[in-house]
Amino acid sequence: MGKEKSNENIKMLGLKLPTDPRWVNIVEKNVQEILTDHAYCEQKAASTAISIIIGYSEYPELVNEMSLLAQEEMSHFKMVHDKIIERGWHLGRERKDHYVNRLLKFFPKGGSRTDQLIHRLLTAALIEARSCERFRLLSEELEDPKLAEFYRKLMISEAGHYTMFLGFARKYGKREEVDKKWQDLLKFEAEIMIDLGKEETIHG
Repeated sequence: MGKEKSNENIKMLGLKLPTDPRWVNIVEKNVQEILTDHAYCEQKAASTAISIIIGYSEYPELVNEMSLLAQEEMSHFKMVHDKIIERGWHLGRERKDHYVNRLLKFFPKGGSRTDQLIHRLLTAALIEARSCERFRLLSEELEDPKLAEFYRKLMISEAGHYTMFLGFARKYGKREEVDKKWQDLLKFEAEIMIDLGKEETIHG
């Protein structure tokens, strides 16, 4: 992917640091690994949506969107699993997501229920944004045309999820405070990304 396209993508998503394009070379050496990791990422995204429903059932619009999201993410899980089966493989064991685990440490525990909700929404928005950036890189750099097209379609979906989560955070919190937290989280995420991009995982 050209530098101009990379910068355009990063600007659109608000990310502070692009993925090293050489990450795709690592992915191509072990497609089975990336597909297994991707499948679990979709499953965890569905679980996150369900967890938000359980924790914040008093927000009808949020509950409605999270119910739709949970269904969509599980449909994506099946799509990825189908890709694995098509290639004669099977779904491997779940991998630890070091990126997400580190990202979850940014916001302090405790605070009001509203604060907790805002933090969960912002974290989810960033995970979706980074996934979108990674999917775009795969769609443009993978030598396998079918897999590249597969990731192009998913990239579009992830972009919608990112804006939805960020929109809800701004809806339920004070815009100025939410935007400050979002920028701080983006800076923190960029520091995490310096050490990543060396593994055949979606966020690694």
